[in-house]
Amino acid sequence: MFESMYNRLSELFPEMVKLRRHFHMNPELSFMEVKTPATIADYLTELGVEVRTGVGGRGVVGLIRGGKPGKTVAIRADFDALAIQDQKDVEYKSQIPGVMHACGHDAHTATLLTVAKVLVENKDELEGNVVLIHQFAEEIAPGGALPMIEDGCLDGVDAIFGTHLWSTMPVGEIGYRSGPVMAAADKFTIEIKGRGGHGAAPHETVDSIMVGTSLVQSLQQIVSRRVNPLKPAVVTVAAFHAGDAFNVIADSATIIGTVRTFDPEVQDQIIAEMERLTKSTCDGAGASYTFTFDKGYPAVVNHPAETNLLTQCAKLVVPAEQVKEMAPIMGGEDFSYYLQKVPGTFFFTGAGNPETGAEYPHHHPKFDIDEQSMLTAAKVLLTAAVTYLQEEAAKQAVATSK
Repeated sequence: MFESMYNRLSELFPEMVKLRRHFHMNPELSFMEVKTPATIADYLTELGVEVRTGVGGRGVVGLIRGGKPGKTVAIRADFDALAIQDQKDVEYKSQIPGVMHACGHDAHTATLLTVAKVLVENKDELEGNVVLIHQFAEEIAPGGALPMIEDGCLDGVDAIFGTHLWSTMPVGEIGYRSGPVMAAADKFTIEIKGRGGHGAAPHETVDSIMVGTSLVQSLQQIVSRRVNPLKPAVVTVAAFHAGDAFNVIADSATIIGTVRTFDPEVQDQIIAEMERLTKSTCDGAGASYTFTFDKGYPAVVNHPAETNLLTQCAKLVVPAEQVKEMAPIMGGEDFSYYLQKVPGTFFFTGAGNPETGAEYPHHHPKFDIDEQSMLTAAKVLLTAAVTYLQEEAAKQAVATSK
């Protein structure tokens, strides 16, 4: 069964590439997607898939009903772009100024649409149903996953699979990990209020820059001296804004950054430590402050059984030595919300290849993928979905016979 479906995916690869390049040339920012979901819905409708649009806002959900009874498995792809100017010199370069697909979401979408076509062609043999989740707004919290879940995209779903094409992993490789695989991605903002004045009379001021720089140094000690070294965490100050004149002591300063954790207890500890340090630093200098901590996506935590199934399926597609357990990644992903509701796993499909120009990291103006990675991802996702349904059907048959 898989061999014929793999052959069909290979036949459809030119169509997959065409779809990907269409989306790449016509990117849409998070929460502003209009044409992209319409294209997705039209494609699925033409296949005869049951389609719901406007799910959670701008999401599209398709349902393929198998010819045989069984469980329901979901596959998810995201389709939003980023506010980055495309600097590649390729024929499919973004046609929208200042917007590009710099993270592979165009390819995720093209991959899932092609998988849908093959599944529809083989639906009579499916031992259950497949839900196709096309998600909007993954790039910007609060993201599209949560509102889509609240709008019923996981209703009746028993398991879910998803992948991210990964340009820093060689094409042909599959990366997996059971348990925490991507971090919670949070944002903090600290606004320090001092007392400005003339640069020649610092004794008459409360220097917000001095207070802020002292605080930045202190924040770096949280991970190195307060958090258990066996539990990964990151505190990064990414922006510091204060003053605009050479002879004026700034009245205020703003510090912005991100915190990445896997353990909710560590997350809470860091929040408490940040506020404690901010208060003590500002109190000691006679400054006031506001501290805002915005929790982003929770950590992506893969389920063991589905991850094991995925690795076995991946080995049917690529050589076993190219299916590799990977270290956790400190980047964030709202696929985490799906995994909080149903069992599943999120894996990485290698898409890097310097020979094709796919050598730049994600969110880079010259980001690209080796498009062969889409075919690999399609085969693995299809194999995982079908195998899951087959194994669950077999379990049910055994239980019924007893």
